[in-house]
Amino acid sequence: MKPAELLTVLRECHRDKLTARQRHVAVAKQVGDYEFNNTYQYIINREDVQLQWLEAAIADLAGTPDVVAEPTLPARGRKDSILPLVAEDARQAADFVAKWKPRAAKMTQARHRTMMGVILGETLEQKRFFDQMTAGNDDLLGRRHRSVGTGDGVMAVRWIE
Repeated sequence: MKPAELLTVLRECHRDKLTARQRHVAVAKQVGDYEFNNTYQYIINREDVQLQWLEAAIADLAGTPDVVAEPTLPARGRKDSILPLVAEDARQAADFVAKWKPRAAKMTQARHRTMMGVILGETLEQKRFFDQMTAGNDDLLGRRHRSVGTGDGVMAVRWIE
């Protein structure tokens, strides 16, 4: 794969992954369930790392990544289920892997092929989390002791300094 072609592929993958990340941020803002929200925060954190890897690879080829805005999702009522949004995230994760797995296999440089393999593997893990959420499982990142509660649920902001 020639450098110009590789740059195009890496930029497209970055754009697809950033689009997914931005959607996950938008969905997380609507997820009031403590366990599900923590899982979304974990997924977003891993995507931030994956995007850093892709951005470094793009910069090595003297390219710049695209910018993708966070989508605006329709407002939900307090009693509306977030599960349709989660199910859509599961489908999109499967679509991402289906699109990128054959393309990653064609990468000739081991560094980029391995990076893509890790990104694809972690995306499959995200799909598994989404599938578990839609099935109603709430011990996604581990089990909390029975006597430990979640307080008043999810905070309104992602980071507190």
